[in-house]
Amino acid sequence: MTAPIISFKDFSFQYDSQTEPTLRHINLDIYPGEKVLIAGPSGSGKSTLGRCLNGLIPQSYPGKISGQVLINGQEIQTSSIFDLSMQVGTVLQDPDSQFVGLTVVEDMAFSLENDQQDQTTMRAATAKWAETLDLQNLLTHRPQELSGGQKQRVAMAGVLIDNSKILLFDEPLASLDPASGKASMALIDKLAHTEDLTVIIIEHRIEDVLQQPIDRLVVMQEGKIVANDHPEPILRQSLMAQLGLHEPLYLSALLHAGIDLEDCDHLDSLAELTVPNLAQRLQTWAAGVTLKAPVVHTEPLLTIDQLSFGYEPKRPIIDNLSLTLHRGEMISLVGQNGTGKSTLSNLMTGFLTPQAGKMTFDGQNLADLSVKERADHIGYILQDPNQMLSKTLIFDEVAAGLVLRGLDAKTIEQRVLATLKVCGLYEFRHWPISALSFGQKKRVTIAAILVLEPAMLILDEPTAGQDLQHYTEMMAFLTKINHEQGMTIMLITHDMHLMLEYTDRTIVLGNGHVLMDAAPADVLTNDAIIEEASLAKTSLYTLAEQNQLNPTAFVAKFVQAEREAR
Repeated sequence: MTAPIISFKDFSFQYDSQTEPTLRHINLDIYPGEKVLIAGPSGSGKSTLGRCLNGLIPQSYPGKISGQVLINGQEIQTSSIFDLSMQVGTVLQDPDSQFVGLTVVEDMAFSLENDQQDQTTMRAATAKWAETLDLQNLLTHRPQELSGGQKQRVAMAGVLIDNSKILLFDEPLASLDPASGKASMALIDKLAHTEDLTVIIIEHRIEDVLQQPIDRLVVMQEGKIVANDHPEPILRQSLMAQLGLHEPLYLSALLHAGIDLEDCDHLDSLAELTVPNLAQRLQTWAAGVTLKAPVVHTEPLLTIDQLSFGYEPKRPIIDNLSLTLHRGEMISLVGQNGTGKSTLSNLMTGFLTPQAGKMTFDGQNLADLSVKERADHIGYILQDPNQMLSKTLIFDEVAAGLVLRGLDAKTIEQRVLATLKVCGLYEFRHWPISALSFGQKKRVTIAAILVLEPAMLILDEPTAGQDLQHYTEMMAFLTKINHEQGMTIMLITHDMHLMLEYTDRTIVLGNGHVLMDAAPADVLTNDAIIEEASLAKTSLYTLAEQNQLNPTAFVAKFVQAEREAR
């Protein structure tokens, strides 16, 4: 029998900065050539498990260890990060953080240069991986100026060039638009087979990963492995929802239609899904749902008139764009990576100055307000939480804005603690921020803005790295303040679940202007817009199409049913 290439044997780990173990009695074997998805709620230990694989634990993150981890026969406690990097190539959630070269080709060749390889060897290796990863036309570009999907391919080239046979992806879909995410999963699957790789993917977006076959799904909770099997048996048990994770949308639709998952075959592949009388049962359910009239908001809050901006004036990113956001709306702003979504937000908040056009907020010209004055009206939460954090402790970070505004200590404490409870951070209120996961840091930055009670919130990828429980808690809170306080909320997102479930209006950005402005269900059933904006058809659309239902109506009815159930 083939020996495992990765083996955890009764392994436990506790960070020096914490009082409880993060990993508890892990037993896990991964075999050569396997594709394994590791999923679990935020704080379940997924990222810590990944750090054990690439040597960051115990070398960079010291702590107490019991048991054993073997990577291709090497024990992690006696192996250096350098030694393990030859075995395990890691592609981080944020590729920018692992670039070292000034150009793509320099970044690809960096490790070979470190190993003092000759020019001929380096040229041959970079040419091979450039062709494999479709980077030939990008070799002289700066990595930082590429799209999210291109950056990820460069990061992959930088680790694959060492001929590592284990490839570890830490949330590879978090920053990618849906089309790039789909292409990324297809590329990973192709590489796994053509290069004989063992692939481990740590990811929340289970449905998106399952677009390609997965050999094994490992689910973690509270530092333990609670499921370890082929994906289908785990999906059949509805373990995802029970453990606070997003199950695929098409499974939720089957359950709404009263279908017993025990009667289904190939649950892990929508293309092969087999259910007795599926079309008739879905049609019967859909016929029994009456769509309610949408709430219409008519009071203008932010008006954008013929706005233009380009980092190079002759190459505008925002080109003569006009748009009105109304008080009380919940809006999703979508489009492919690099299309200007974050740039538009920076123009609204004053971090960038438009070259032409005008913006008014509640009747006031935004050009007359400083960045600080705009911040009293428009709260902006960045995609990368590390760019917003300035304090050591969580409580102090969330309180910082209130302190700057001169509120008394008692009011500050009351508002901070209330916000921390809503954001699922109350029990961590005295923790250092450095001890948090990426998803937990994200919630801290959201809390730090929510506590200020602005009239409008802009959130850039608010649910990236969030499990279903915290995602739902956060979005329930945002929905509550949207409804009760009439707060306008704009979500910049690649998450089609979020767009469908929580927003009533979707603005699709592309080529510097608005490609479509409509209800989410209408956007995600428009083939031309999906193609142009690098979106992706949801599994709901495919399920409806396969079973002779109107996709737009079916998606809208599903969304309504989900909201009513929630």
